[in-house]
Amino acid sequence: MILDPRPLKGAERIGAYLKTLPDAPGVYRMLNTAGDVLYVGKAKSLKKRVSSYALRGGHNDRISRMIAETAEMLFVTTASETEALLLESNLIKQLKPRYNVSYRDDKSFPNILLRQDHPFPQLLKHRGARSAKGVYFGPFASAGAVNRTLNTLQRAFLLRSCSDSVFAARTRPCLLFQIKRCSAPCVGRLDEAAYGELVREAEDFLHGKSRAVQDLLVREMTAASENMDFEAAARFRDRVKAMSQIQASQGVNPSSFEEADLFAAHCEGGHTCIQVFFFRSRQNWGNRPYFPRHAADMELPDILESFIGQFYDERTAPKLLLVSEELPGKALLSEALALRAGHRVEILNPQRGEKREIVERALTNAREQLGRRLAENSAQAQLLDGVAQAFGLETTPRRIEVYDNSHIQGAHAIGAFIVAGPDGFEKNQYRKFNIKSEELTPGDDYAMMREVLSRRFARMVEEENEASPNPRWARPDLVLIDGGPGQLGVACQVFADLGVEDVALVGISKGPDRDAGREHFYLPGKEPFRLEPKSPVLYYLQRLRDEAHRFVIGSHRKKRSMAIGANPLDEIAGIGAGRKRALLQHFGSARAVAAASLADLQAVAGVSAALARKVYDFFHPGG
Repeated sequence: MILDPRPLKGAERIGAYLKTLPDAPGVYRMLNTAGDVLYVGKAKSLKKRVSSYALRGGHNDRISRMIAETAEMLFVTTASETEALLLESNLIKQLKPRYNVSYRDDKSFPNILLRQDHPFPQLLKHRGARSAKGVYFGPFASAGAVNRTLNTLQRAFLLRSCSDSVFAARTRPCLLFQIKRCSAPCVGRLDEAAYGELVREAEDFLHGKSRAVQDLLVREMTAASENMDFEAAARFRDRVKAMSQIQASQGVNPSSFEEADLFAAHCEGGHTCIQVFFFRSRQNWGNRPYFPRHAADMELPDILESFIGQFYDERTAPKLLLVSEELPGKALLSEALALRAGHRVEILNPQRGEKREIVERALTNAREQLGRRLAENSAQAQLLDGVAQAFGLETTPRRIEVYDNSHIQGAHAIGAFIVAGPDGFEKNQYRKFNIKSEELTPGDDYAMMREVLSRRFARMVEEENEASPNPRWARPDLVLIDGGPGQLGVACQVFADLGVEDVALVGISKGPDRDAGREHFYLPGKEPFRLEPKSPVLYYLQRLRDEAHRFVIGSHRKKRSMAIGANPLDEIAGIGAGRKRALLQHFGSARAVAAASLADLQAVAGVSAALARKVYDFFHPGG
């Protein structure tokens, strides 16, 4: 692979990140060649947001200059868009990037204020010192974010937003009452005691007691429904649904500790990424990835312990360090850091609770960052060379296709392949196939594989006979089949029937008990073999197989949902009528359930941690 000696900048550099970015909420930072942060932004989908910067043209002068100066980007994925918003606010306050012009004026960050100096408290946007009596919710990164949340709070609690003078002058309800965003206390539609109950519910919600408030509303909704007052039940339902839109676990800004440094390490293929997060004043003030060099046979806890010792060589450690691995020399390291810092330093590897959830989120970022690193640097070329050596290929493969299929007892069968090469996963080259054969026995994996391979490579043969063949159906250098000798035999027969030559075929199957790391590889005419357990090539092939599995499973689930036209919760094993009712009552709709974070799902009555994970994984097959 020939590398351009000139470092990429601008839209070209930004575009290089798109192949490995997730379609998930998070925060991104744009840096110049000196490492200075140019801009911090949040996105509901990192991939979609960053892709807008990769487009040439269509930007104003400020954005164009910012793109032109960008030499590097850093990413942090979050559990929800709300968490991304909170983290964006923290980073902007801490880093003060030059291109966040809307936040660089002398104004303070906006908050939502529930005033309590009036018999009928007011809900409004607030800037400046918190001198007014009331409950504050925020800060928020922008006025637009405040307005969106304020609208949602109005729908959930029906509190007034008008000024005292307008309130006193009203003689009939305003438009907000008509659109169900206010309870109209100004004209006596609600007395002071009933309005006070709404205020108490809003206070409880803003103080994090959202579950109690939602439980109360659900009970009232159920009672209204049983009394055949369906109009009132619908009002309660709408309030529950509105509440779920702003309810989110505070995984970005923790409540169980005030100050800590967090170290999350992920190792793959002989390379390690350590994400270091800094928490101060119960806020996440940012993170940075590190890629320490080490021997390939070192264990991850040893790598992390050595890194932490060097990290605090010229720094002062806080009183708490959260780590993703149990360090072998934790006591000694803690004593040494305490001696240097002049105070007690606790090193904790949490196993449950909020601290563990935050560590897991940091681990996700470490894994994704390392994936991007492997896809972008020369290690990718080395891995492809290793693949060629492992399978006895004459040349380094530049296009690898991995095949898998998915079905449930033959129903809604899907076959698919993913494509990888020197630039990592080529997601625009992925293809899926609806199994069409009516003669196929339901659940016959061999027949499904035969149909997929026949259709794909017949199309390749056709395109190669055209004057301008479609590159989407280009000839691969290596085909990996998820399966053993049976699936490999089917592939060999298809290739023979179609006259396909010069394409290497390899079957990959998991070992005993489907243990990852004990995979067997099958080549035509050769005995099966295994690679070294810590071989970087093995890790790479596992990633390829897992990506194919993720893609085909996601396609299969979409097909099932479209086919049955039913609530997607019905498709999750373990979700019966009772738990389905609890989820819908808690979040208001199936769409809100799909958008919920893992912590929010675990907060639903009757939903265990294992079941919450199952629900989350169903709606996030790649996460």
